[in-house]
Amino acid sequence: MDSAVDIQGRHLKLSNLEKVLYPAVGFTKQQVIDYYARIAPAMIPHLAGRPLTRKRYPDGVDGEPFFEKNAPMHKPEWVKTAPIWSGRNRRTINYVLADDLATLVWLANLAALELHPSLALATDITCPTEMVFDLDPGPPANIVQCCQVGLWLREIFEHFGLQSFPKTSGSKGLQIYIPLNTPATYDVTKLFAHALAQLLEHDHPDLVLSEMSKQARTGKVFVDWSQNDEHKTTIAVYSLRAREGPTVSTPVTWEEVEKALKKKDASLLVFEAARVVARFEKMGDLFEPVLELKQKLPDLRKGAVAPGAETIEIAAQADEEHPTPGRRKRAGKKGTKH
Repeated sequence: MDSAVDIQGRHLKLSNLEKVLYPAVGFTKQQVIDYYARIAPAMIPHLAGRPLTRKRYPDGVDGEPFFEKNAPMHKPEWVKTAPIWSGRNRRTINYVLADDLATLVWLANLAALELHPSLALATDITCPTEMVFDLDPGPPANIVQCCQVGLWLREIFEHFGLQSFPKTSGSKGLQIYIPLNTPATYDVTKLFAHALAQLLEHDHPDLVLSEMSKQARTGKVFVDWSQNDEHKTTIAVYSLRAREGPTVSTPVTWEEVEKALKKKDASLLVFEAARVVARFEKMGDLFEPVLELKQKLPDLRKGAVAPGAETIEIAAQADEEHPTPGRRKRAGKKGTKH
């Protein structure tokens, strides 16, 4: 079944609408498009102006996906793109900018289920507007343990006078965003994030890992600070995920995080498409402050006033002195890797 629609003056042909993209629950491409159209008022402000990597599932979530960075040759002429030089690939990549509803629907029609934007705007690709911590549990740990780590992170941020905002990854974990919207560099945000991850590992070695180690992952939460990088992307708020059902990376309140931890109930933080639309209609965009709230990270090299500040400073100094991955683990006496 094909269809043609006009969206805000843009003509779009939609194809294979009856195709099932989530076989376990019978969720079709038409439902995917409908979800993105309904959530667009909340989602587009978080995508607008950001180079967008798409993860496409033309054969559904059980099929073979592929990542797409370059805009496809067959894109409509009205789809905006941003040319970004890639030193790694030694070429310019023309990223799609999902700045409007028509573009979002066009992407959904391509079975781009997962949308991964840059932490920076295309106009200043080296300046992240936000910092992110991706909390990834190693079974049997789950999002409940991530809630505990997230609350510890929030406490540290509060001591620095920083507000933070949680969202589910839509998969297994929890992600914590710190809006900046002030001049920043990835060198600074990555340094800060790495230092905090090491601090948490130092204080809670039984639960927290600051470095990816598959052998040590069991029952622990990996605090992935390395997402704060010009070459990496994180799943967009409100993006679908390619799970059994159409789960969504959903903004949540800290109260919901506390409740899930208190009840030890991971299901409290699982949200599928229809429920996310209903939440937005009732609660508005919980992530709206991330767009404009202006915050500055403290300069760790000038001393930090917070619990564990000495550990943070040592970790920061170690990163500066030994920036290579192999030596990053040695964070001084107090930041020793467990």
